[in-house]
Amino acid sequence: MTTALITGATAGIGAAFARRLAAEGRNLVLVARDTERLQEQATELHDRHGIEAEVLTADLSGDAGIAAVEKRLVDRRHPVDLLINNAGFGNKGRFLEVSMADELTMLKVHCEAVLRLTSAAAGSMRERGRGGVVNVASVAAFVPRGTYGASKAWVVQFTQGVARDMAGSGVRLMALCPGFVRTEFHQRAGMGTDNIPGWMWLDADKLVSSALADLAKGKSLSIPDPRYKALMGVMKLAPRGLLGGVSSRAGRKYGPQ
Repeated sequence: MTTALITGATAGIGAAFARRLAAEGRNLVLVARDTERLQEQATELHDRHGIEAEVLTADLSGDAGIAAVEKRLVDRRHPVDLLINNAGFGNKGRFLEVSMADELTMLKVHCEAVLRLTSAAAGSMRERGRGGVVNVASVAAFVPRGTYGASKAWVVQFTQGVARDMAGSGVRLMALCPGFVRTEFHQRAGMGTDNIPGWMWLDADKLVSSALADLAKGKSLSIPDPRYKALMGVMKLAPRGLLGGVSSRAGRKYGPQ
């Protein structure tokens, strides 16, 4: 029985990954900041699917939290076969309206934590000759969208670069780029969503199914919905200056993911 470690596991895309992987019979290491929610989730998944669900409370905005997850990923006695780097958040407001502390925290969670955890997991997986890493980015990576979009663009470029470097090792790496997903993401950031067109919303469980299918195919980039694939194709043809204005206005109104 294999083991998957999921950051940001208690809600949204992370919780959808946990449900799907538990249903497949994988043991889980659930990582988030809220111990009580983690314990409730672990109990529910264990009782429903008969898997082992380990709880690891960690705040990835600090070195101690990242180090705790790194330590678990390199544990040779209890190896992790699949890492889902899902933890992330958005900041509401234009550049200079968001505090520098919050901007730096975003880079810590979206970039440094992803770098360090991917390194810890991939190194152990390469020794065993198998494993997978999914780094959750966003379609915001492909448009000019401030610190959030820039951090997610880094996730995409980093993941695809490492995937090439590790080709033939048995370790697969993939950047997952969803669009708007019905999660707690926008509520936590204080962002309104009432005016987002219905067609733009994705279901987290269907997104996860598509993402895991893409990982199994060996893809290094997953945009898990035909609507967003078409939208990204149109964006490639649009002038970058126009995209910058549209994405900035939409981001302030709707939020980044």
